[in-house]
Amino acid sequence: MNKTKWMANAVVLSLLVGAASACGSAGNENEDGAVKGEASKELSIAVFEGGYGKAYWEEVIKSFEKDHPGVKVKLTSNPKVMDVIKPQIVAGNPPDFIYAPLSEPSGTIRSMISEKAFLDVTDVFEGKAPDQEGALKDQMLDGILDYAKPYGDGKIYMAPNYISTLGLWYNKTLFKQKGWEAPKTWDEFMALGEKAKADGRALFTYPGINPAYNEGVLWPAVASAGGTELIKKIENYEEGAYKEEGVRQAFSVYDAIAQKGYLLKGTVALNHTQSQTEFLKGKALFVPNGNWFEGEMKDAPREEGFEFGFLAPPVFKEGEQRYAMTSFEGLFIPAKAKNPDLAKEFMKYQYKEENVRLSAKLSGAVMAVKNGAEIAKEFVPASVYESVKVLEQDVKPLMFQWKVTPKTEVKIKDDVFQPIGRVMNKEMTVDQWIDRLEQSDAKLRDVIAKAAK
Repeated sequence: MNKTKWMANAVVLSLLVGAASACGSAGNENEDGAVKGEASKELSIAVFEGGYGKAYWEEVIKSFEKDHPGVKVKLTSNPKVMDVIKPQIVAGNPPDFIYAPLSEPSGTIRSMISEKAFLDVTDVFEGKAPDQEGALKDQMLDGILDYAKPYGDGKIYMAPNYISTLGLWYNKTLFKQKGWEAPKTWDEFMALGEKAKADGRALFTYPGINPAYNEGVLWPAVASAGGTELIKKIENYEEGAYKEEGVRQAFSVYDAIAQKGYLLKGTVALNHTQSQTEFLKGKALFVPNGNWFEGEMKDAPREEGFEFGFLAPPVFKEGEQRYAMTSFEGLFIPAKAKNPDLAKEFMKYQYKEENVRLSAKLSGAVMAVKNGAEIAKEFVPASVYESVKVLEQDVKPLMFQWKVTPKTEVKIKDDVFQPIGRVMNKEMTVDQWIDRLEQSDAKLRDVIAKAAK
């Protein structure tokens, strides 16, 4: 996933709140693995043709048809695929299967989620994995399915597909040369500030005019300090959420960087490309970004021997859970699909190891499954591999989802991240930042209450 998709997904997520694995193995599958009644059936699928292309889908369709004699898969692929199929959806005649980022620009996926227009696919994940022992859900990255349940009812309505992570980046070569260790705690992080100064560098930079890049630092820090329960309170605009100690600790990281003079001079006026270039040239030790970073800046100048290193944000105390902001693209089955059982079989089929590998080879993407990074390793940049690999170790995925509100002038995401520049310029205190957000939340609660009357 590239940078544009990540930022769009962040906006979309702010708007969201055994059976079919064999499709189903509970009496619907023949001995040869084919779904009963599937002969001569046509499965219609719609695929978003973005940065990952369509080559994988063309190849996996051939394999699926071969493994399911009599089935024909009709592919609709387009960079604006949701615009193409929207008339079908409105007419109650949607495709059987859709692959699209939650951030697709037409807003159709968002609307369909809001309208509960997708099929419950919990049985796909509760059922047997396609080519491994155990349930498919046990094959998925730990914690990722928690973010595929948009209604709080414990049911799964989307299948996580390609995955991206966001966090802090550093130069592994420099750290090796200096004998520095990547920090595991914020105290260790701050201790590097003085070492950086002595070496003529800053500790930290970020896109000052695009401060929301800090979501990959701020929310994981809040979750580590206050737990995902605190994240949920913030997502739901609960009174007093920002006054909790976990938030204060996370906000204080920025205040400490400012007060200690650890920020790269001029950062608050930099855009994302400028801050990333300054980092690559060795002006700062850390910058927040996603794992599209290496590809996006492949032609930018950098320190000799530069090597991308990914760091999930540190914790405040040893033993706290570490998190990395995570995003995935989704596989969906419309509730009005004509062939839901066959669509479920096709959904499950995507998680066969040979298809996870094929997807990595043809799309350059990592699937949201355990060992997905290892399977994709030979096909993706080392930085992408390492940034996803942490989710198979001691780091949990974190996705942030603002509760839906009626239209309002309050821009809560801006209210969270825009003050970072003022904190860095020593024009705003942490207390003032917190008070401002409590006021914004109060307005949002009022808007929600009025709409409910």
